[in-house]
Amino acid sequence: MANPGADTPELFEAEPAEAFTSDAAGSYAEPSALGLDSYAWVSLAMLVLIGVMLWKKVPGIVTGGLDSKIAEIKKQLDEAKDLRAEAEKLRDEYAAKIAGAEADAEKMMEGAQREADAILEKAEADSEAMIARRERMAEDKISAAEREAIAGVKAKAVEAAAAASGALIADRHTSEDDAKLADEVIAAL
Repeated sequence: MANPGADTPELFEAEPAEAFTSDAAGSYAEPSALGLDSYAWVSLAMLVLIGVMLWKKVPGIVTGGLDSKIAEIKKQLDEAKDLRAEAEKLRDEYAAKIAGAEADAEKMMEGAQREADAILEKAEADSEAMIARRERMAEDKISAAEREAIAGVKAKAVEAAAAASGALIADRHTSEDDAKLADEVIAAL
């Protein structure tokens, strides 16, 4: 069979096989095209890439993008500073409110304690006045009972004396003594 690529001209020069093999020292031959070595092709490609980037203004786009990101970050930092200042202001405001509430609660406790003391003192004074009033009422009742008892005893004594004197008079007086006594009374008038 014939070589299929035998009738086509060769596009690349074939390098001897030993050019691609390494020798005992470890060196090998670099590929080359159009008379340029590989580092020259890499340098040329880099120059073309840099030229295209400059022609398309990529550095300006990159710096513009970075500048916009920087501006956005600065804006966010300013917003964060504002939020922090606002939060600190709110914290201070609430701390002042808490301190005021604690002071108000303390004043309320002191006022409640004073009111409780005043109520206790009033209750003690009222109870003492009520006890004194009840003592006077009891003493008045005792005095009234004593007066009643004395009046009762006097009445009984008067009755007993009247009965005894009536009995004595009845025993010792005669009708003559009665007539004489009646004449003395009439003469005295």
